[in-house]
Amino acid sequence: MTKLIDCFLPQGNAEETRRNVEELKSYDTVATVNVVEGNIKASATLKDIANKATAPYTLLYLKGQFIKLGYLALDRMLALADITKAGMIYADHYNIAADGTRSEAPVIDYQAGSLRDDFNFGSVLLFRTESLKEAASMMKADYQAAGFYDLRLKLTEKYTLEHINEYLYSEVELDTRKTGEKLFDYVDPKNRASQIEMEQAATEYLKEVGGYLKPGFKDVDITEGEFPVEMTVMIPVRNRIRTIRDAIDSALQQKTTFKYNVFVVENGPECHSTDGTTEAVDEYTDPRLIHVVTERRDLCVGGSWNLAAHDPRCGRFIVQLDSDDVYLDENTLQKFYDAFQEQKVAMLIGSYVLTDINKNILPPGKIDHAEWTPENGRNNALRINGLGAPRAFFTPVLRSIPMPNVNYGEDYALGLAISRHYLIGRIYDPLYCCRRWDDNSDGDLSIEKENKNNTYKDRIRTWELQARIALNKNNEK
Repeated sequence: MTKLIDCFLPQGNAEETRRNVEELKSYDTVATVNVVEGNIKASATLKDIANKATAPYTLLYLKGQFIKLGYLALDRMLALADITKAGMIYADHYNIAADGTRSEAPVIDYQAGSLRDDFNFGSVLLFRTESLKEAASMMKADYQAAGFYDLRLKLTEKYTLEHINEYLYSEVELDTRKTGEKLFDYVDPKNRASQIEMEQAATEYLKEVGGYLKPGFKDVDITEGEFPVEMTVMIPVRNRIRTIRDAIDSALQQKTTFKYNVFVVENGPECHSTDGTTEAVDEYTDPRLIHVVTERRDLCVGGSWNLAAHDPRCGRFIVQLDSDDVYLDENTLQKFYDAFQEQKVAMLIGSYVLTDINKNILPPGKIDHAEWTPENGRNNALRINGLGAPRAFFTPVLRSIPMPNVNYGEDYALGLAISRHYLIGRIYDPLYCCRRWDDNSDGDLSIEKENKNNTYKDRIRTWELQARIALNKNNEK
């Protein structure tokens, strides 16, 4: 049989590496098996792999633990690589726990907007070798952390990345943290050096495909218009009886030099909460509290924001407060207001601390999104999975760019759309407690829910990338 595949795998422990080598050598289609020392995701390593590969296809393992290929899996990957002419093939797989329990680990389709550096391809990748060599030749930088990210971005400039939604191998799960604990990896200070590399790779890619936006923003006049109050706190809610009072009290206890109100907007298929939240909100007699319960059964979180923004009682600025979170102290709104007056921007994003339900700080503690810069923040925003919190908006801008009526990613989509035209300001002092507890909506998600969320955010980025490419082309005319 024709030898079609050169295999490259990272050095794991001795037993795992031995088993991987033995299994790969047992396949008739495998030409060579090469164990790679050092960081297999570094630019220099990947360029060396591309240089050494001579067979029509190159198989790359991204993890060092034992990987059990499925029956005829390589044949299946080769067949689809030939049919699709894709630059790279990846597949769904199983995770095998230490006790032998098997679970499914499906991954998602790659889109133009799949620009997250942590996009999960699984650990077994099959490249068309000529495509791998071409992509490697396009790599200009010498990255330690962002090498593979840079490589696959280069690859997508000319080739497709094909997802086989079939379970073709099994791997041991190394990162056993819950999904909610992984959400903040990109803002963990210890990952900062890696993130700088990732930003450089993403920025270079955006320039090459025409999606990079140079510094230069529309002006916004934050004094325009008449409003009943200067600021509105926006709390969307559904079934948060355990935390809604904390959120409302935190909002009503703010000390300000200006008038503000607090919107609590109910959403969900029943039009209101079913666990006593609605009644708990109605107990408040403070005239600043505006409880909105509509007859609509199609409101999600994004729709609730749109409803509040278009309400004539809404203030000049509208500020986020999730129904299970609280402001850090009584000065948060004043700090937002002062920042709007100083920075004169369409949107502001503050900083927060991760805490438990009792406001005890959890690692990594303060999240200030230091990766954001005024010059390149809106480009880097296409790479990361969130823009930070708490968020505040100049209400006329929010009225002109509605949030998607969804329960996940609505704020991210709005932030991207705003950043396409306007400067987003930052406040790097903590203003907010993001409380992690047993009922967080983004806590221990199933892999199906996590994939659904990631697919939607990739879709948001795809649309935004298309919009930015079109904007640049129009500006060139």
